[in-house]
Amino acid sequence: MERFISALPNTLISFFVAIDIFAVLPVYLSLTEDMSSSERSSVLRQSVLTAFLVGIVFMVVGEFIFRVLGITKDDFKVAGGLVLLVFAVLDITRQERRHLPQSDTTGVVPIGVPLIVGPAVLTTSLVLLDHYGSAPTVVGFLVNLIIVWFALKWGERIVLVLGKKGVIALSKVMALLLASIAVMMIRLGLEGIIKGD
Repeated sequence: MERFISALPNTLISFFVAIDIFAVLPVYLSLTEDMSSSERSSVLRQSVLTAFLVGIVFMVVGEFIFRVLGITKDDFKVAGGLVLLVFAVLDITRQERRHLPQSDTTGVVPIGVPLIVGPAVLTTSLVLLDHYGSAPTVVGFLVNLIIVWFALKWGERIVLVLGKKGVIALSKVMALLLASIAVMMIRLGLEGIIKGD
C-alpha cells in the first residue's frame, strides 16, 4: 500500500503530461463547435470511452508482445524515451495544428485516438507499468481520463479564462515536461542495460 501511495503521484503527473489536455482542448472545440449540446455530449462519451479501452487493452497486451518479440524492458525504455522526445520536440516547435474534418466517428478518431491516447500515452503506460506496477499505473490513467472528461466538458469556459494564447503556452510547457520525462526514460533504460539487470 505504501508503494502504491508513493508511486501514484508519479503516474498521475506522467499521464497528465503525456495526454496534454491543453493541446487536445482546442482541437476538440474546433471539431464540435457546430454540434448541438446532445451531439457534443455524445462525442465526449465516445472519446473518453475509446481512450479508456485502447489504453487498457494496450497495457494488457503490450507486455505479452514484448515477450514474444524478445524485447527487454530496458530496450523499451530507451526506444520509448526516444519516441517521446521526438513527439515533445515536434509539439514544442509546431506553430499550429491542422484543422481536422468532422465525421460520425469524431469521438473515436481523432479525439479518442490519437489525441487523448496517442503514442506518447501508450509508451508512457508501458514504461510506468514496468517501473511502478499495474495498480498505480491504471489508477493514474483512469484519474487522468476523468480530468480529460471535465476539461473537455467545460472546455469553452477554460479557454475563456486562460485565453487561446494561454492554452497554447500551457501546451508548450507540457511538451517541455514530456521531453524531460523522455530523457529520464532513456537514462533509466541505459543504466539498466549497462548494469545488465
